[in-house]
Amino acid sequence: MRKRKIVGGRLGGVLRLPPLYIAFVPIAIPFILGSVTVESSLTSTSRLAPPLLPPIRYSLLAELPVKPLPAHSSYVSVEQGDTLDAILRSGGLSAQQANAVTLEFGRSIDLRRLRTGELIRFDYSAEGSVEAVEVKVRGWGTVHAKCSSPIVEVTPHEAVQKEVERTIHGTIESSLYEAVRAAGASPQVVQGLIDIFQWDVDFFALRRGDEFSFVVTEKFSGDDPIGFGAIKAAKFEHDGTNYEAFRYVAPGGVPAYYTSRGAPVRKQFLKAPLKFTRVTSGFSKKRFHPVLGKFRPHWGIDYGAPAGTPVMSTADGVVLFAGYDRGEGNYIRIKHNSRIQTSYLHLSRFARGIKKGTRVEQGTVIGYVGSTGLDTGPHLDYRVSDSGRWLNPLQLRSITPDPLHGIYLRRFLADVTRSQSALQQPQTSVASMAERPRALF
Repeated sequence: MRKRKIVGGRLGGVLRLPPLYIAFVPIAIPFILGSVTVESSLTSTSRLAPPLLPPIRYSLLAELPVKPLPAHSSYVSVEQGDTLDAILRSGGLSAQQANAVTLEFGRSIDLRRLRTGELIRFDYSAEGSVEAVEVKVRGWGTVHAKCSSPIVEVTPHEAVQKEVERTIHGTIESSLYEAVRAAGASPQVVQGLIDIFQWDVDFFALRRGDEFSFVVTEKFSGDDPIGFGAIKAAKFEHDGTNYEAFRYVAPGGVPAYYTSRGAPVRKQFLKAPLKFTRVTSGFSKKRFHPVLGKFRPHWGIDYGAPAGTPVMSTADGVVLFAGYDRGEGNYIRIKHNSRIQTSYLHLSRFARGIKKGTRVEQGTVIGYVGSTGLDTGPHLDYRVSDSGRWLNPLQLRSITPDPLHGIYLRRFLADVTRSQSALQQPQTSVASMAERPRALF
C-alpha cells in the first residue's frame, strides 16, 4: 500500500490510504483541522492528557458547513514496478493529463533514472484538483509541471554541481573495505587506493593496525552525493613502512602518482595480475606437484581465486601466444621488452580480442581464472622470465619509469607541501550535506 502524506495549514501526517480514497480527504480535512484547533487552545498542563473526543458519526459529515479548503500537497513514493504514468494517475491526474506530463518530463530527464524510494510531489487546489507536479531525480535536479490549465507547462531545474574536498583517515581491523566504510567514505574509493599502492603494498597480506589517509573530492548534485573524484594525495602505512603518493598531471597530460621526491609510484610491473585473491603456492625450485605426484620446480606464483576472476597484464606488451597446452591449459605469454616475458596459465578462457600480436597495456584484462591443464582447482599460475631465466614475480617491483625532472619537478614539489598538510588535517565530514532529506522539497 502506498504511503501518501498530506500537508496543508497545520495538518500533517501519513495517511495509509489506497488511491481510491483520495476523494474522501477533502471532506475529512475540516473535522481534523477542528480537532487540532481545539487542542492548540489548551494549556500546557492539559496537553499531557488530551481530552476525550465524542464518537465520530459519519452521517454528520455531510452536514458540515462548506468552507474553502487550504491548498495542500502530497507526495507519493516510487515503488518497484511503478511507472510514472501510473503514479501520476494515482495522484489525481486524468489519463490524458498523465500522458501529457509524462511526455513533457521525458523531454527534460531520462525517466529510467527514477528509482525506488524517490518521491513525486502533487500540489492540489482547494477543490482537490491537481495544480502542479514536481519530480526530484537524485543526482540531477527537479522538473516542475503546472497542470492547472489545459496546456501543461514544464520547467526543469538542474541542480548545482559542486565538489567538497575531504580528508579521510582509517585503521584496518578486518579489511580495507570495512575500514574505508568505518571512516565514513564510500567503498567506491577502495579501488582507487589499491590502484595507487598496488606496486608497493601487498593487499593480500594487510595487517591489523595498518593505517591510511587520503584527500579526495566528493561530488554533489544539489545536496545529493553522486560519487567521488580522483584521490589527490594518499598515505598508507603497511607493516611498519610508510608509503606516500601525490597526484600530478605528468608531461603529455597523463595523470599519475609520485612520491614526495617526484619518483613514480607506478612500477613497470603490477604487484599481481589479479585483485582480492590469495597466494596458494610460491616460487620454488622444488615443489611437490599434486597431480603428477612428484617433486619438480615451480617457476611462478599460484593465486587462488574463483573461476572467472579477471586476469590482467602486469605490464605493457605484445601477446606472443594465446592458446592451449596439455600441462598449462589455456595460457597467454606476453613480451614486454627485449628481455622480459610474462605467462598466465590455467585460464578458463581468453578476453575478447586477445590473440597473437595483440598489444596490451598494463592492467588490461586478458583472460579469466580457470582450471584447465594439469591442476586441482581454479587458480592462476603467473610466471616471469628474463632472457629465458625464470624470476620470482614478487621481486619485480623495483623496476620503475623515469622520475620527474626540470620544471615539472619544481611545479610538483610546490604542490606537495599543500597536499602533505591536507593529509594531516582532521577528518572532514560532509554527512550533514549527504543526509539532508532530499525528497521533501
